[in-house]
Amino acid sequence: MSSTVPRSGFVVFFLILVLTCAMYPVLKTLCVYIHSAVTGSYVAGYHSVLLVNCPTEQTARDIGRSIMEKRLAACLNIFPRTTTMYYWKGEIRDTSEILLLLRTKTSLVQRVVAYIKAVHPYDIPEIISFPIDDGSQHYLKWMEDAVTDI
Repeated sequence: MSSTVPRSGFVVFFLILVLTCAMYPVLKTLCVYIHSAVTGSYVAGYHSVLLVNCPTEQTARDIGRSIMEKRLAACLNIFPRTTTMYYWKGEIRDTSEILLLLRTKTSLVQRVVAYIKAVHPYDIPEIISFPIDDGSQHYLKWMEDAVTDI
């Protein structure tokens, strides 16, 4: 009987340890969001910046306008001609492209990427995202309000 109690205690301890380790990412995220709500601080990585190269300004405008109409981004910039060098099919290519810079919620990045891949004329469009660690609280709040929650 005495060996049963320590075994069951060990099993309970082990289960609690496993559940705690499994739930750690969820618990950490929850604590960060609660802290943010209480203190009004920004949660790093909640928003992202995406870089997308387009072959023409019209392509960038068309993709950008459609993303804005779908409320998948708070805002975007279209930078004029940039020079791009890259490897394609074993050769170095040198061309001009238009850079599209988008700001959105990190939770929407995969939807934005899927949409761009569906309409972009390149076989493999450059779509890169970076999380926003910090910034103007007023601007980040505005971004929150400008982007859909769908």
